[in-house]
Amino acid sequence: MTIPIDYSRITDLFRTAREEGRDFLYEYEVYTLLASSGAETPPRANLIPRGARPSDEELMAIPGDRAVLKIVSPAIVHKTEVGGVRIVEKTPDRIRSAMRRMLYEVPENFAACIERDPDHAPLPYRGLRGETLQAAISRDLKGVLQVQFMPPDSGAFGNELIVGLRRTREFGTVISAGLGGTDTELYAERFRKGQAVVAASTQLTDEDAFFELFRKTISYRKLAGLTRGQQRIVTDEQLVECFGSFIRMARYFSDANPQAPFVIDELEINPFAFSDYLMVPLDGLCRFSEPAQPANVRPVAKIDRLLHPRSIGIAGVSASRRNFGRIILENVLNEGFGAENVTVFRPGAAPGDTQEGVRVLPELAALGLDAAGGKVAPQNALDLFVVAVGAQQVPDMVDEIIRLGAAHSVMLIPGGMGETENSRERAARVIARINDEHGRGDGGPVFLGANCMGVVSRPGRYDTWFIPEQKLPKDRSGTCHRAALVSQSGAFMLHRSSQCPELKPAYMISMGNQTDLTLGDMVTYFKDSDAVDVIAVYAEGFNDLDGLAFCRAVREAVIAGKEVVFYKAGRTPEGRSATSGHTASLAGDYMVCESCVRQAGAIVARTFTEFQELFLLAEKLYGKKVRGTRLAAVSGAGFEAVGMADSIQSDDYRMELASFSASTVAAISELLRGKKLDALVTVTNPLDINPAADDEVHAEVARLLAADPAVDAVVIGLDPLSPAVHTLDSPDVPDFSIHEEGAVTRRIIQVAACSDKPVVGVVDGGRLFDPMRAQVLAGGVPVFSVCDRAVSSLAVYIEGRLRADILRACVHDNSCNG
Repeated sequence: MTIPIDYSRITDLFRTAREEGRDFLYEYEVYTLLASSGAETPPRANLIPRGARPSDEELMAIPGDRAVLKIVSPAIVHKTEVGGVRIVEKTPDRIRSAMRRMLYEVPENFAACIERDPDHAPLPYRGLRGETLQAAISRDLKGVLQVQFMPPDSGAFGNELIVGLRRTREFGTVISAGLGGTDTELYAERFRKGQAVVAASTQLTDEDAFFELFRKTISYRKLAGLTRGQQRIVTDEQLVECFGSFIRMARYFSDANPQAPFVIDELEINPFAFSDYLMVPLDGLCRFSEPAQPANVRPVAKIDRLLHPRSIGIAGVSASRRNFGRIILENVLNEGFGAENVTVFRPGAAPGDTQEGVRVLPELAALGLDAAGGKVAPQNALDLFVVAVGAQQVPDMVDEIIRLGAAHSVMLIPGGMGETENSRERAARVIARINDEHGRGDGGPVFLGANCMGVVSRPGRYDTWFIPEQKLPKDRSGTCHRAALVSQSGAFMLHRSSQCPELKPAYMISMGNQTDLTLGDMVTYFKDSDAVDVIAVYAEGFNDLDGLAFCRAVREAVIAGKEVVFYKAGRTPEGRSATSGHTASLAGDYMVCESCVRQAGAIVARTFTEFQELFLLAEKLYGKKVRGTRLAAVSGAGFEAVGMADSIQSDDYRMELASFSASTVAAISELLRGKKLDALVTVTNPLDINPAADDEVHAEVARLLAADPAVDAVVIGLDPLSPAVHTLDSPDVPDFSIHEEGAVTRRIIQVAACSDKPVVGVVDGGRLFDPMRAQVLAGGVPVFSVCDRAVSSLAVYIEGRLRADILRACVHDNSCNG
């Protein structure tokens, strides 16, 4: 779509305002901006400056039989609440009378509001009271705006639209649209997610994609006449054009545009009303700023040295006690990293000192300087240097690492680097020093952390976690999954590893405070990795604009065929406060974050439990084909079959029970007759195959359903308590042993391996059946302890896979933007 936007005229508006010392536009200037935006023409408006004496002709020049009058002030946002909006009969006397009343009453009303709630007073009015406050408000009144009155087609609920742009710290500019009017915030809070307001990154969407998102809202249904007693009052084409205009303005006046003369911080029309198929803006605000200076580019390619080092140095290893540094040394060596390639640094070490078979040096310079004597010789520089000293020593050590060129990558383990008020200056020094070095030469080293647990890299054969192996036993047998777990919280990753040892990603990376390397950097690296198919990310907050970089990397990873699972902490005000205190990074607005990450193609988890379940499904089902949402639910326990059916829909996902084909029904019926179960079982979906169903029935029913073209996925209860099924780890009792050749565990593993569709098991029983679950998981089949969790997590996973397929097809067909 071609939208003729006059960027020069809009730039002139910003420049004029800036010359007047403003970082905002008045409402009448917002209307001028809209008139230059290429979308709907705004109503005619005329500013009557305070103290002016307009002629009758001027007051009557705007069309209509009524006039809308609005107070113009740099500080009054909610004009209606203070009597700053009036609709009067359009005669000179009525207009003059209303103007005079407003110029006197608005300062009184606004002053009263401020005195009732002084904490929300605009900055210029804080500390003022009484007549002094009223006088200050009155001095700031620029005048009254006379606006053309265009009667709306309807004043009913839902017939007003809000459209806005907002520059976010993490994701750049986002566009939002939804139910408008004075109760917009209430609608967004009270309606189900995505029903009142939707948002998207303007860098990752276009007008058509955003319109499809908007079509799911109540707002669209009302405006399009899709609700009872409602008629359409705006065309789809008008909405698409409006969204396209906002998105293009956002991209031009953006930090992402190196040539941007200004950046739009906020542009909001609340509301658009509708008059005879015209979109009429009834109020508007705009704030802007000058572009920020971009940070130096981090040398992300050096992450490869971090994850696959040939040499490792460690500072902070005690010679006399088992401190964090010493545990790290033990874990590095226990993973098989060669002692000959590890160096411990300890002040005062003597020549020839060793510890655990590792050489000990007194300082970084002892690695061996180059001929000039200023830096460590390139061949002697460490691939990875692990810093496990006290936080107060970190700034000087970072200076020394950079000055000597001693390492290509660095892990900053210590806490106390920005988590508290007292440590923020220390963290700022470190960040500034690292950023400065990134602007020189090859960019210097990359830094992971601070306040991180480091990395477990199975391909790199090392582990820098400071958890003793006695508390976190390591399974070094077998292969790891082609997956990476990237977590801002080391403790979150640690607890997932302890609770779910079956999650065996090739890489586990604790990001900490993101002093240097960010979540976006890590996904940027792994999107091109040949060793990883699945990327799971736990985030608490993004650095400036890193949310956008993260989403771009997620999109590229998904387009490349990878799966990304995501969880964002800090969804509530209390949660945001907690994440900020823990990681020293601001948690962004959750709705914006979720929308942008989902839009990029990630599968978004709603809880910790769901995150690990989705990660498990992604690891186990990566190679399976997902064609749709038609589910076959099977169990020998009636409650479980019904429970699966009850779990196929929620506010966040929707599946359907498949209608089995006639041939499948016939084959299952024949199987049941052969087992003398036909009198007890009716072949329906969900399918209750009866507690008497044996191992063969479970497996054969799953095979037949997985082969049915009308079925997209199978969830089957393996009925551990059934007397007819082999479910116990008891070689001495063959009647129940999972080690028997015909046991259901072995059979279901074979069924899943032979099917290209998702097959998921449920083992709803106590700890006695943990070996059964472990055997099924080891065979590559996802297994759950409760049926509703199996269905809901599988539904979220399938929905995410289907969205990713649409994104890939869209890019392949070159039919989408962003």
